[in-house]
Amino acid sequence: MSQPSPKEQFLQAFEREFETTMRVLRAYPVAKDSLRPHPKAKSARELAWIFALEQGLCEKGMTKGFDWSQPPQLPPPPDSFATVLAAVEQGHKRLGDIVRGMSDANLTETVKFFVAPKQLGDVPKIQFLWFVLCDQIHHRGQFSVYLRMADGKVPSIYGPSLDEPWM
Repeated sequence: MSQPSPKEQFLQAFEREFETTMRVLRAYPVAKDSLRPHPKAKSARELAWIFALEQGLCEKGMTKGFDWSQPPQLPPPPDSFATVLAAVEQGHKRLGDIVRGMSDANLTETVKFFVAPKQLGDVPKIQFLWFVLCDQIHHRGQFSVYLRMADGKVPSIYGPSLDEPWM
């Protein structure tokens, strides 16, 4: 059996992590989407919106690139948690289609992105995709804490959870 290409490896992880993320997001009690565990923290709906924003970030990075001459203007989250989830699902599909349509050579091209605080550098597109996927995994972990605080049932993520034991 041959080793999957870097693109295939990314897409396998992208699909697997998306399914896990959606299980966590769908488990959230919608009536508590305004939960804000600390005054400096995002609300649950705002935190869930990050998944859609980051997919849009990847779309832009894979297609047009970024114009860093002006600060980015990020749209606020929709008023409905269901609309946020639909945007996450749609963004995932669009990004997956873009990446599947790219050649392996395209994924070695670079995009200007942050390599350190306030420092832009040339980042290979495949590395940029992995960076954002890892950031989404980080935010999913944050969201699982919100889920527990909202008295939701936390699904298994990388192993059993209190609410979804494996044995």
